[in-house]
Amino acid sequence: MAGRAARLVLLAGAAALASGSQGDREPVYRDCVLKCEEQNCSGGALKHFRSRQPIYMSLAGWTCRDDCKYECMWVTVGLYLQEGHRVPQFHGKVSLNAWFWSTVFHTRDTDLTEKMDYFCASTVILHSIYLCCVRTVGLQHPAVLSAFRALLLLMLTAHVSYLSLIRFDYGYNLVANVAIGLVNVAWWLAWCLWNQRRLPHVRKCVVVVLLLQGLSLLELLDFPPLFWVLDAHAIWHISTIPVHVLFFSFLEDDSLYLLKESEAKFKRD
Repeated sequence: MAGRAARLVLLAGAAALASGSQGDREPVYRDCVLKCEEQNCSGGALKHFRSRQPIYMSLAGWTCRDDCKYECMWVTVGLYLQEGHRVPQFHGKVSLNAWFWSTVFHTRDTDLTEKMDYFCASTVILHSIYLCCVRTVGLQHPAVLSAFRALLLLMLTAHVSYLSLIRFDYGYNLVANVAIGLVNVAWWLAWCLWNQRRLPHVRKCVVVVLLLQGLSLLELLDFPPLFWVLDAHAIWHISTIPVHVLFFSFLEDDSLYLLKESEAKFKRD
């Protein structure tokens, strides 16, 4: 028991350390957030922020501090690029949260850890669809993105509420995640194939999507553990690690492309 408790404490500490990404620790970013909060997040300035804040952002819990962190993130990214550095990671918590609860669940299987593992996995899939919508539609049609984001939040709320309050149905959860995953795969692939000549870096995204789809078979086609240690689920977890590294590389390349495109457009204007 003591050893298992110690592992949980270490995992929690690792997650806390990992939550502070390189960009979050950058002094320029931290100073920017501090100054932004002082200028915009109190008194009349805060009232002004709330009065012009869209209702969907208010319902989503988007605060003045969140807005400052978002704006300062892009300020810091711009400075990194001007100095010729790689783009830093910010707010690296969504995927880490899913991995953390998955690790906790496989360390200690309880009703709570099982639910958190399942719910965080669903959140990651929905977040991937949201990123796809941001890249393919949201940049040109922000209103469509806002409506789609509200729909995804509603779907997640309904999914979690059903499994928590009515019945924890494993079959339903599997079907729901597979269906959402197929939409995610089809959407990303369609966009990649449409833009492959104009944007060569989308090939990385194609590889990621196909690999994840292939590896997902490990979740559906189970088999006895190899050496009574590595079962299909464990191998799936291990195999997805390099895939996420490749996906981050694609996001980095695509972000740099969008930044250069916006700079070129600004110069033309």
